[in-house]
Amino acid sequence: MKQVFYDLETTGTKYWRNGIHQLSGIVVIDGEVKEVFNYKVQPNPKAEIEEEALQVAGVTREQIMAYPPMWGVKEEFTKLLGKYVDKYDKTDKFFLCGYNNASFDNQFLRAWFVQNGDNYFGSWFWSSAIDVMVLAAQALMEQRPMMKDFKLRTVAEQLGIVIEEERLHDTLYDIVLTHEVYKRLTF
Repeated sequence: MKQVFYDLETTGTKYWRNGIHQLSGIVVIDGEVKEVFNYKVQPNPKAEIEEEALQVAGVTREQIMAYPPMWGVKEEFTKLLGKYVDKYDKTDKFFLCGYNNASFDNQFLRAWFVQNGDNYFGSWFWSSAIDVMVLAAQALMEQRPMMKDFKLRTVAEQLGIVIEEERLHDTLYDIVLTHEVYKRLTF
């Protein structure tokens, strides 16, 4: 099984209006981590940048505008994907995996491909994603009423995973946590 566990930091919550400024993740093939990636991305020039979103990620407008342009990062990202998947083979694709990715990150990532002139998102990824938040909801049904919220951090703590506070909201750290939660829930 081929999986890409990934997380994004964005300039807001609306994929049609805001942009991506960080894309991080790990490539997992048959349960083995093959590669780690962490791209800083200058948002789409047409994207709105909301200060609240930057504060959550702990970055400034000046920082994200100094990141490499999105089209160059997209090229690097698809080269990485191409090491593991033949985009011309309809039976060879990644499962996208993340925490709350089905309702948020996947839409941003798909829009980012289109903004970069690439309408072949489905050549790389299966349309059905694996949302670790949904897996956790099922596994923690009985504990859920006692939990303060269902954010990644809270779920990870509930499963006994030690959290490094200062690293939260960095996409690479968040995806390491997501992968740990996934492993605890599925192995």
